[in-house]
Amino acid sequence: MADTVKACRHLLLALILLPLILCMHPDCVMELEKEKCMEKMALDDPGSDPEYVCRWMWDNLTCWQPARIGEEVWMPCPELFQVMSEEFNEFLKVRRNCTEDGWSDTFPHYIDVCPFDDNRTSHLGKYYVSVKALYTVGYSTSLVSLTTAMVILCWFRKLHCTRNFIHMNLFVSFILRAISVFIKDGVLYAEEDGNHCFIHTVECKAVMVFFHYCVLSNYFWLFIEGLYLFTLLVETFFPERRYFYWYTIIGWGTPTVCVTVWAVLRVHFDGIGCWDINNNAAIWWVIKGPVIASIMINFVLFIGIIIILVQKLQSPDIGGNESSIYLRLARSTLLLIPLFGIHYTVFAFTPEDVSKRERLVFELGLGSFQGFVVAVLYCFLNGEVQSEIKRKWRSWTVNRYFAVDLKHRHPSLASSGVNGGTQLSILSKSSSQIRMSSLQAETPAT
Repeated sequence: MADTVKACRHLLLALILLPLILCMHPDCVMELEKEKCMEKMALDDPGSDPEYVCRWMWDNLTCWQPARIGEEVWMPCPELFQVMSEEFNEFLKVRRNCTEDGWSDTFPHYIDVCPFDDNRTSHLGKYYVSVKALYTVGYSTSLVSLTTAMVILCWFRKLHCTRNFIHMNLFVSFILRAISVFIKDGVLYAEEDGNHCFIHTVECKAVMVFFHYCVLSNYFWLFIEGLYLFTLLVETFFPERRYFYWYTIIGWGTPTVCVTVWAVLRVHFDGIGCWDINNNAAIWWVIKGPVIASIMINFVLFIGIIIILVQKLQSPDIGGNESSIYLRLARSTLLLIPLFGIHYTVFAFTPEDVSKRERLVFELGLGSFQGFVVAVLYCFLNGEVQSEIKRKWRSWTVNRYFAVDLKHRHPSLASSGVNGGTQLSILSKSSSQIRMSSLQAETPAT
């Protein structure tokens, strides 16, 4: 009995520690199965078939179907054990007998037949906590760097062009994605006991709609970055402003349509919980399909751009030896990978139940730093941005120098309320007038 209680505690601990794995929360598996069983029990009419003495029953792990007296019902180990052991076997089963007094006890017991690794559960808990800490740091770093980059690009008017406008929209999509992740985690995992499985509020569902919209918008603006650069290399002249109008519609409008369709389908066909469990594959493809399509098209554009760069670098008009050409090509390729989101192709077409741990680290952990990398490469290390910052810094330094210098030499000017730039122009005009009068005085009268 003590061993059974201890095993049940381990089960509960696993439910608390195991977070989201792709489309299913392990801590919500039991709740989802319970809701399905309750729906079947609600539809069950005992008078329709009196031979079935044992009716639908939920024993907190398995939903048992109706049976006649003397029948044995075999059920596979609950899905919950699948995430608790690497040696899970779908052919392992437990049974109950239907007697005149109702259902018998399970034989063999779940703990005896269904594999359960307490050490693995503990290791998984620590592993997922580490992944969550990693992507929290990543999204926080990206959020700060992207916000700084947005301020820089908005502040300097000389940086306002179609290319930077597209970069700014991409930065905004990364910012919204990071914010939506923090909001989602705050709503779903505010408490450690997995109570988000029981959340059915409109606010919780709205958070998930916002989260999917931000993620989808981010993928689409990555696609637009690739489309814009490819168009820039292929076409010599094209109306950038008109293209930017369509880019904006694609980047923000298409995700709106997809997420709206997904939300309507969830309301009518799969409204269970907080919509954080994507149990209906057909509905989930409304979100997943456009994401995979954008990744695939961006990969094709990436290959096309690399081919064009190779042709341009091998042109006789471009100087340099073979090693310098390959160095430029490698540099250009590395710069394009984070901008196009090419790293997402690693797991884009693999089944969701394959390499779950690696997928979590790669997409959640490393992917959270993508916004930081993009901000560094396309803002902080950008030549135009650096030149504009240096120019502004020199202008501010000169104005400050003359302001301090005039304060000592011309107290009346310094106290008159004019700034350094105005004082500099006054001195320039004064010096010009002095030079003119000196020349007139030195010129002999004719």
